[in-house]
Amino acid sequence: MFLRKARLMLGAVLLLAGASLASASDLPTFKLEMQDGKLIPPRIEVPAGQRIKIEIHNIGKSAAEFESIELRKEKVLAPGAQSFVVIAPLRPGEYKFFDDFHLNMPQGVIVAK
Repeated sequence: MFLRKARLMLGAVLLLAGASLASASDLPTFKLEMQDGKLIPPRIEVPAGQRIKIEIHNIGKSAAEFESIELRKEKVLAPGAQSFVVIAPLRPGEYKFFDDFHLNMPQGVIVAK
C-alpha cells in the first residue's frame, strides 16, 4: 500500500515538473544583449497580463548583471554567458532595468501594453 502511494506521488510530482518545464518553453520570449553596459535593445515591448521570458546574452568583455528593482529580478552573467529570467504577468506600464555592473550607462525599459 505504501509503495503504491509513493509511486502515485512521484508520478504526480513528475507530471507537474514536466508541465512547468513545458510552459516555460512556450512563453513569449524576448531577447536582450548586454555589452559592457550597453543594452540591446534598450526598450522591450511585451504583452501585459501574461508571463514572459527574457533571454539574456552577455556579448561584452566584462561581467554583466541584469537588474530590475521594480520587477525584483537580477541575473549575473559572465562574458559570453547566456541565461533567462521569467517575469510574472505585468500590468500595463513601464518597468526599468539596468546593468548593475555598469551604472554609468543608460537604463533600459520593459513596456507592457
